[in-house]
Amino acid sequence: MTPLNVLVVDDSMVAAQLLKRALEELGHKVVRTAKSGLEAISAYGECNPDLVTMDLTMPDMDGIEATRRITHAYADAQIVMVSSHAQSTMVMDALKAGAKGYILKPFKTDRLRAALMRVTSQAMQLD
Repeated sequence: MTPLNVLVVDDSMVAAQLLKRALEELGHKVVRTAKSGLEAISAYGECNPDLVTMDLTMPDMDGIEATRRITHAYADAQIVMVSSHAQSTMVMDALKAGAKGYILKPFKTDRLRAALMRVTSQAMQLD
C-alpha cells in the first residue's frame, strides 16, 4: 500500500496517539491531528490529507456532521470512522454522511490496515 498522509480526528489525546502510532507502524504519516469536528473541517482544508480517521463523539460537532461537511466540500475525501459506538444506526448514519469505513475501538492494527486497504482500493477504482 502506498504511504498515506493522514488527518487523525479524536478528542481523546490517548486515542489520537494510539492511532498515530498504529498508522506510523503501517508506514503512513500523520500530517495533523484535530480534537473536534469544527477543527477537523478547518484542518482538512489546510493539509488536504489522503485519508481521515474520524471519531464519532466530540465537542463542538460530532464526527458524522464533520464527515458530512468535509465530503460535501471535498467529494474525494476518504474518511474512516473510528469509534467505540457499535450501534447500527450510528454506523449507517456515518456511511450516509460519506464515511468509507468504520472501525471499532479498541482497534487492532491489522483491522486498521484492512480498513485502510478497502478504502484506498475503493478510491483507486473510482479514478
